[in-house]
Order: sequence, then structure tokens, then C-alpha cells
Amino acid sequence: MTPDELQEQAEREEAASKLFSGRVQFLLSAPQLKFLPEPTVPEIAFCGRSNVGKSSLLNALTGRKAIARASVTPGRTQELNFFEVGEPTQFRLVDMPGYGFAKAPVKVVDKWKQLVRDYLRGRQVLNRTLVLVDARHGLKEVDREMMRMLDESAASYRIVLTKADKVKASELEATAAKVAEEARKHPAAFPVLHITSSEKGMGIAELRAAVLQDAAL
Repeated sequence: MTPDELQEQAEREEAASKLFSGRVQFLLSAPQLKFLPEPTVPEIAFCGRSNVGKSSLLNALTGRKAIARASVTPGRTQELNFFEVGEPTQFRLVDMPGYGFAKAPVKVVDKWKQLVRDYLRGRQVLNRTLVLVDARHGLKEVDREMMRMLDESAASYRIVLTKADKVKASELEATAAKVAEEARKHPAAFPVLHITSSEKGMGIAELRAAVLQDAAL
């Protein structure tokens, strides 16, 4: 980055930190599309395999301990959960149902898929989706299925590696390179790969700034 670009990034991170330190409030859970809130502000959605660390990342981004509950039972989030950011509300974060949970009944999984697919295709205020991928495992087939769903819905998305502190630096670098290479083949994938650790705070400020930037599109 040039000095000017570094300055701009620092300003974005500061603005995002200030915004997230203010009002972040749970709005509602929507088990069906008819329960969605009025599309009055931009939305940034978060999705990922069960146990990818989605709740922890949402908590880290918002600087809260339990804005999104991290459950000991993966796959508990079966609805679209909406959180409002800012006073007045500037945008919403949307916690989408986790996918790839082997113990969930087929009917439940199908219901989740339909809800997510319908939301992605029909929500005009959805500015960006963040696809969370466990850095210890890289892309799994269920992640690829989600990416294809986003491509087909023309829903632009960022890929975010989570739990980066759990792997060696060399392994992390190799996984990141593989994921980035594969992402380039997907038309709706954003070209920048984010590497994060909710536990260590790695990449959180940069991702927070990216969310704010996406919300302002």
C-alpha cells in the first residue's frame, strides 16, 4: 500500500471501530421470508459451516461478548438473525443458518437451504455476504455448494478464514493461497481474502472496516 492508501485504511478502521462501539442491537429472528424486517437499510450477511466460529467472529467484530450466542451444539442457528448497527440504524448484520451439520435431519437441512436461497435471491438491500471458512480445513464441499449458490444468486461475497491462530504460519499461508486461487474461479467472489482469529483479534479491524465499506455501497 502507498502512504495515502495506508492512511485511508487507518481512517476506515477507526470509523468502523467507533461505529461498532456504539449501538449494536438484536432486532429479530426470521424463520421464514415473511418475517424479514422492512428492507430500509443495507444488510451484510454472515454464513459458514456449523462450528466455523461465526458467533465468535460476530462478537469480535461488534466488540461484544454475547451479541451472537456461541452454542456448544453446532447448528443451533436455524433462522436468519438480524442485528442493527448505529443510532440511527446505518445497516444490519444478518447471521445466517450454519450449514454442513451432519446430525441435522434432512428435512431441516432442506428448510435451511430454501430459506437461505430465497433470502439471497430476493433481498435487494443485501450488499455483501461473508462466507466463513475454517483455516484448519480450508474449503469443504459444503462451502463450495454455498459459493455456487451465491454465484447463481449474483450475491457478491467475501471469503473469511477463521481460527487462523489454530494453524502453523506455513500451513495458513498454503491454505490461504489455495482458497484464494479457487475463489478466483467464482464470479461473485470478492478478490480479497480475509484472514482472522476472533480469539487473538487477528484481522478483525480490517474486516470491520471492510464491512463498513460494503454497507456504504
